[in-house]
Amino acid sequence: MAAAALSSGGGRAARGLGRAAGVSQAQRPASAPRRSRRRQSVAIAYESGQGDGAEQSRAEPQRPRWEPRNWQQQLENIREMRRSRDAPVDQMGVQKCFDSSAAPKVRRYQVLLALMLSSQTKDQVTAAAMLRLRRHGLSPDSILQLDDAALGEMIYPVGFWRNKVKYIKQTTAILQQKYGGDIPQTVEELVQLPGVGPKMAHLAMSTAWGTVSGIAVDTHVHRITNRLRWVRKETKHPEETRLALQEWLPRDLWGEINCLLVGFGQQTCLPLSPRCTQCLNQDICPAAKRH
Repeated sequence: MAAAALSSGGGRAARGLGRAAGVSQAQRPASAPRRSRRRQSVAIAYESGQGDGAEQSRAEPQRPRWEPRNWQQQLENIREMRRSRDAPVDQMGVQKCFDSSAAPKVRRYQVLLALMLSSQTKDQVTAAAMLRLRRHGLSPDSILQLDDAALGEMIYPVGFWRNKVKYIKQTTAILQQKYGGDIPQTVEELVQLPGVGPKMAHLAMSTAWGTVSGIAVDTHVHRITNRLRWVRKETKHPEETRLALQEWLPRDLWGEINCLLVGFGQQTCLPLSPRCTQCLNQDICPAAKRH
């Protein structure tokens, strides 16, 4: 129920309640001063969550959401430059590494393993390692039956392959014991697995489960969005970048950004020598080298 607050003092509030109860002038004490019969103004204060919201929005205007300058034009230009989809990530990325004919649970497991192998590793190297594993028969059972040396030979030369042998074995054992050989369905559970970080978790949710849970930010996405100033202030780590992007980037674009920018980073916006003269964003990119 809305709470009514009288704009006049407490005496007038008492008089209003008296009238509502049917108290007549004759019933008032003789000493009571004569008061004006003029109608008093009443201000209605709605409790939180009530009312039509219009008065609240006028009383407390929201500040405009921050957005980077020219971001929509920059995005369209990157889409145009990526139209052919012929970057390594398009041809040998994680979405190309699993066996599409395998049982759903096995496919999801292969997606997660490909993501674990891909950290600090080029797509070509990850794809070759996944092919060797699949030829062996890539499932939780087959991985647990391999000894560490054999697994290491199959995944070498992926980056940090010795650590990844350990993480793959530990994660696979957990998946068998806790999830029946499947992978978790939440980011919170995925990042608890050995060797699985936020980027891998969000990509696993998208690729394995078909759910967009957040923006997957790797070194390419981190570098490019900082160059384009898609973050309010410079970020130092990919996870900072993810949080900054998710504050403003429309959610319906979250699933597209990773693959789009990774390929752009592999072909045009290179880490050390970006090909700015070939970039459609040269005139509207804050980091462009215009010489």
